[in-house]
Parts: sequence; C-alpha cells; structure tokens
Amino acid sequence: MNKLFFGLVICLLFNSCSKKPKLAPSEGLWLAELQVMDEQTLPFNFQLVKSDAEKYTMKIFNAEETIDVDEIKIENDSIFIRPPVFEGYIAGVFTENEINGQFIIADLDRIVPFRATYGQTNRFPNKKLSEVNISGIWEATFSADTQESYQAKGTFTQNGDKVTGTFETPTGDYRYLEGIISKDSLKLSTFDGAHAFLFSAQATDSTLNGIFYSGNHFKEPFIAKRNKNFQLSDADSLTFLKEGYPEFAFSFPDSEGDIVSLKDKRFENKVVIVQIMGSWCPNCLDETKFLVDYLQSKNNKRLEVVGLAFEYAKTEEKAFKSIDRLKSRIDVGYPILLAQFGTWDKEVAQQKLPMLNRILSYPTTVFIDKERKVRKIHTGFNGPATGKKFIEFKTEFNTFVSSLLKE
Repeated sequence: MNKLFFGLVICLLFNSCSKKPKLAPSEGLWLAELQVMDEQTLPFNFQLVKSDAEKYTMKIFNAEETIDVDEIKIENDSIFIRPPVFEGYIAGVFTENEINGQFIIADLDRIVPFRATYGQTNRFPNKKLSEVNISGIWEATFSADTQESYQAKGTFTQNGDKVTGTFETPTGDYRYLEGIISKDSLKLSTFDGAHAFLFSAQATDSTLNGIFYSGNHFKEPFIAKRNKNFQLSDADSLTFLKEGYPEFAFSFPDSEGDIVSLKDKRFENKVVIVQIMGSWCPNCLDETKFLVDYLQSKNNKRLEVVGLAFEYAKTEEKAFKSIDRLKSRIDVGYPILLAQFGTWDKEVAQQKLPMLNRILSYPTTVFIDKERKVRKIHTGFNGPATGKKFIEFKTEFNTFVSSLLKE
C-alpha cells in the first residue's frame, strides 16, 4: 500500500502520468515556402516570438523590409497568421518544428500551398558558387512581343552570392526582393501578406532571361539587358483629363454612408490630393503611409487628401471592413471613400471616373489646386524598396505641393 501511495505522489508531482506538455511552435527563425506554378518554390524567412504563455508575434523579412505581424491565433495544433492590413492569411497545422497549410485570399478564390520549417535560415539553397555579378541597372521587358508587354527598370546589388533590389515599373515597384545567384541561376522572392512574387532567371554579366511568378495564379516571361542610363516613361504623363472635361470630380460614400464630393465645403479653397487606390494594394499601402507621415509633419489646413478605393471584396460591407482595417492599422486621418467593390478591373474603374483617359495603375494620384484645376496626375508609386528613387520622389512631392499651397 505504501509503495502504491508513494508512486501516486511521485506521478502527481511530476505531472507525467496523463497530462502532456502543451504543443507549441518553436520560437526563432523559420523558412516558409509557397508552392507556385511550374513546381517552383517561393521562399521567405520569418521569426516567431512568444511574448507570454499564449501570445505569439511574427516578423517577416524581405531584404531591408521587416513586416510585424501581431494577429496570430493558435487553437490546439492549428495556427492562423494574418499579416497587417491585407485580407490574405495563412492557416495551417503545426508541430514544434513544422507548419503545413495554405496561404488564402478568400475574395479572390486564391489558395497557395504553404509549409514552414524551423531553424532554416537560408532563403534559397546555394549549390554552386556564383559565376556572374548582376549589380547595377537593367532595362527589362516583361511579356515581350505581346499586347501586355511593358518595361521595367531593375536595380540590384550583389554581395557574394546574395542579391537584393527591385524592379520599378510604370505602375509601381515589385517590392523588396531578396535572393541568390547560384552559378548562373538567379532566384529572387518577396512576400508581404498580399503579393507573393518569385523571379527565376538565367543570368550572364549582361543579360537576364527568366520567368516572373505571382502566387500560383500568374506567370510571365521577362528579359533584361544592362543599361546604366535606362529610365522609365514619365509617371506624370501617362494619365490625364480627356478633352471636354474641364475638371476632376467624384461623389462616393464613406463608411458612415455619407456621400462625399469634391464640391463639398471642406475642399473649398484648398489644395486637394486624390488617391485612387485599393486597400489590397501594397504599393497603395506604401503611398498611404507616405501621405499619413506627410500630413502629420506639415499639418497644413489648406491641404486635403481623399482616397477613392476600388475594392475586389464581393460585398459593400466587406469592402468597407477592409478600408476601415487599413485606416485603423496605420492611423489614416483622411477620408477613404468606396468607389467600387466586387472587382479591381481598371477598365471598370475608369468608368467611375470618366474624365480620365485611363486608369493604368493603383495607386494613381491627382493633384488639384485651390481653383479646382488638375495640375498633375501621377501614375503608380515606387516606394521605399526603390531606395534613391524614393528619396528623389519625396523631394519632388514636397516641392510641388509646397508651390501649390503658396499660390
């Protein structure tokens, strides 16, 4: 009897008879992999941190960019990870050292297989030493010899086999890209919670020949050649007012159901910046952060900003929910109106703003002076990933808006 009693006491003290330790994913660095087209794998790195017994946070790394994720939910062996602002999320089943699941954007009916492995730090495995160096500026063409063809400017820095940089296009940049050169094979990737981009190319010191993958729903070829003097088309000349339309106009609802128009009293005698955008759009997010910071630093009562959101969410309610999420996450103080929901199609969007010749990009930014005259329309937004280009843009923006305010 005494031996039995003693055994039960020991069992209870060490809590090892029936109760197992609670399953939890390991803290530290992980390598995530998304399965895209052509059996290609799109990798990115993240770090999991446990702030207390139950709460996890995450940092997603893309070259110089760090994305902080604070919406992580764990239920038994299931994990749900929702990056900030965007609709997309990761749902998976985990062990201590693995996560297997999917990256999901429900309103676009997109599901991408996802897996992550703890303790792996190399974004891409490097099997062979690099034989080329792609540092410099590249003139690139995507979907050459098709109606969808467009140009891009690649700017890259290579240290050993590590490569960082981005492609600028007339409609915006392709985010912070990070990867390697293995012998003559280039791999670059990025993941921001909305877009998952992979660039795979054969490289020489003077040419690139490859494929661009966006998730597992789109791919296109690209070619590039070195050209240190290459410049893209002027982003201020691509979109303009059509003949017969003397001014820009809009009339759309805000989240309270009130119709807001450029003719409203709040815009009288003020410089107005109209941001044509979507809450789903990373380049729009970059521009929105820039505008929020600009307004806070200047605090000029003669300047107004208003966003016109074109949302792919399938219902008006979900569209406003996405807009409100964007506003709350980055403290947007200016109104963002719902111009369209159910599609982000640019041709459909242009019908909502018939005075424009076309909407080529989200974002597109319209600058209106105090007398209601459109002074400039800027297509796209090349953000922080473009480095020097972004610094030049900020200087030009500040100079131009300051001149409008002084008139």
